[in-house]
Amino acid sequence: MTGRDNATPVNVKPRSRDVTDGIQKAASRAMLRAVGLGDDDWVKPQVAIASSWNEVTPCNVSLKRLAARAKIGVRDAGGVALEFGTITVSDGISMGHEGMRASLVSREVICDSVETVMHAERFDGFVGLAGCDKSIPAMLMAAARL
Repeated sequence: MTGRDNATPVNVKPRSRDVTDGIQKAASRAMLRAVGLGDDDWVKPQVAIASSWNEVTPCNVSLKRLAARAKIGVRDAGGVALEFGTITVSDGISMGHEGMRASLVSREVICDSVETVMHAERFDGFVGLAGCDKSIPAMLMAAARL
């Protein structure tokens, strides 16, 4: 007998069961079917890929490719990967005009947006992808809050 034999089972769907389990969640499942999920996916944990990818800043331009790899990793580990995006602001572009006032605020907006989607969509976990000095701390702040 190994130590694992007496281990308490791990609930791999602590949150997504709120949108996948039971007849009363048929409408939620219908929405998820519309984005490609199927019957085999209802028993798997749902993991969000939260990305600040955009074409505005060089810091974040590679995140689209990284998100694709993260999705493969989640799927290979037995989960369902769903990606969503958030904003990012480039200090290099916003510097020297009133746009710079949005720079630090963007960190809070990113964090709040990730936390909001995670809460509303009931993801079981997330991979945060970021590439600049505002989006990286924002993803870490979201992880700490969740």
